[in-house]
Amino acid sequence: MKAANRLTGEMARVMLMAVEDWPAVAAIYQEGIDTGRATFETAPPATWEEWCKAKINTCSLVARTGESIVGWAALSPVSSRRVYVGVAEVSIYITAEMRGKGVGSRLLEELILASEANGIWTLQAGILSENQASVALHLRHGFRVVGVREKLGRMEFGPYQGQWRDVLFLERRSKAIGLD
Repeated sequence: MKAANRLTGEMARVMLMAVEDWPAVAAIYQEGIDTGRATFETAPPATWEEWCKAKINTCSLVARTGESIVGWAALSPVSSRRVYVGVAEVSIYITAEMRGKGVGSRLLEELILASEANGIWTLQAGILSENQASVALHLRHGFRVVGVREKLGRMEFGPYQGQWRDVLFLERRSKAIGLD
């Protein structure tokens, strides 16, 4: 089973996200939102333009198998202050049927490369503590847990509605950027 899973991830083509990808990206995002284990957000941005305003667009990627988009990864700036221009927050979402098949790993590998090509020296991720698959994915790609943000937010919907949620804070420091 592991070989088949890895093969699926290796077969996924990763490319820069484009406007025509937005409906599939939004649907995958909503699927993740609906689990209650991915984010405090209640809905994806309403439009592609809204999405682009909050992202580092040269670091927004999609994974395809055949003609289908099966996952996406993107970076958001953590601050508008110049001192933090090389620090970005990771988001990564995979369709339910493709989770555990190497697609997330493939996307995160390419996202790290894109981040370094864009001068980003630190990636950070906030992951709801129940999302152990995402934590494991990030750890496999050089992230480390630097803390727990206890009761960071109260869930407004889904299976965790009304519950205060802990978020693990992870980061990855580039070995290629900002070492001088």
